[in-house]
Amino acid sequence: MRAELLAVGDELLYGDIVNGNAAWLGGQLADVGVTLERSVVVGDEVEVIAAAIRSALDRADTVLITGGLGPTQDDLTREGIAVAAGGVEVRRVEALADELALRYEQQGRSGDVPNMNFRQAELPAGAQPLPNLAGTAPGVRMEIGAGVVYAMPGVPFEMTAMFTANVLPDLLRRAGQPAVVVHRVLRTAGMWESSVAQALAEEVERLAPIGNPRIAFLASEGQTRVRITARARDRAAADELIAPVETAARAALGAGVYGSDSDTLEGVVLALLAARNATLAVAESVTGGLLAGRLTDVPGSSAVFRGGVVSYATEVKTSALGVDAGVLAIQGAVSAATAAAMASGVRDRLGADYGLSTTGVAGPGSAEGHPPGTVHLGLAGPAGVITRLVRLPGDRARVRTFAVVSALDLLRRTLTAGPNVAS
Repeated sequence: MRAELLAVGDELLYGDIVNGNAAWLGGQLADVGVTLERSVVVGDEVEVIAAAIRSALDRADTVLITGGLGPTQDDLTREGIAVAAGGVEVRRVEALADELALRYEQQGRSGDVPNMNFRQAELPAGAQPLPNLAGTAPGVRMEIGAGVVYAMPGVPFEMTAMFTANVLPDLLRRAGQPAVVVHRVLRTAGMWESSVAQALAEEVERLAPIGNPRIAFLASEGQTRVRITARARDRAAADELIAPVETAARAALGAGVYGSDSDTLEGVVLALLAARNATLAVAESVTGGLLAGRLTDVPGSSAVFRGGVVSYATEVKTSALGVDAGVLAIQGAVSAATAAAMASGVRDRLGADYGLSTTGVAGPGSAEGHPPGTVHLGLAGPAGVITRLVRLPGDRARVRTFAVVSALDLLRRTLTAGPNVAS
């Protein structure tokens, strides 16, 4: 079965609201084997909505609409469906009006409900209502030609409840027994998306004529996910298809892979430390506490994480971490020497096995003659001190986020390579 999504609302077009409904629905449809081919956003205009529905049904078996079912004048999804169905009448359904009246009465609002609210009791002729147990606006189900349209509220918790209880069962009935879709996600760090894609180019080319499994690349916040998707008659058969692709991908990506599926980089790092009965402290300048924040987001991190020092001002690097004033004067705060001293200083002062540091330039301007995105990392451990210089792209927020990922990845790779690695 092929599906398309249609989100209705000027607020989506103008960026007032992010269309999170599409992301959620995309995942739900993929999990049951429904092929999502397109996702479109349109404004609050009847003819535009109708044209989008007709166009989608020319390509797909079903159209799932979110938004435009409320009581106000700009809620025009019902009218758009009616026009797409050939201009059928939109009329009030007394049974739905009675249900709304009863709900308002139960809420103690029967005396102050505007008549406009009962627009939600209207349906295009030939359509069926979809119960809304989480809100007041019923959904709409309507067959148009050989396809079917489902319209759901734009409010996320109402939409998810309606989809799960009413739309999904009907979709599965219409689709018959769809294939099982299984995803395996490999998570990488320390590699740009293009490098990941290049490493897997041969495997992607091999799979292209087959089409199943498929590989997709998803870059976000300094990390790249490799998603391997397989369709099969059951979970075991899908896993069997994925297994050789995963093996090939792991071999090609090597140490770039830090985990899979729901793993997080900070969670993996903390687990590696815990396995060694080792502790960690961090010294941050450019990241301003973001590194410590990521680590303490992980439940149970207190067993490993000793704490951190945000030494943002240059003089604090000396007073709080013991960085030699001469190093700062000669090498500067943005230097490998300062990163090394910060890492050693926080390790000593907080009594940790490992000290991890970040110092650099987030931007937007340069500092000490260094361009934005220049970041030095330091790692002090039982085997000595190592530093890394990374050049990070993007605005201030991205540089800081990427710096956190780079620091965690430096520690991960060092721990994975062995406790005696110091360079």
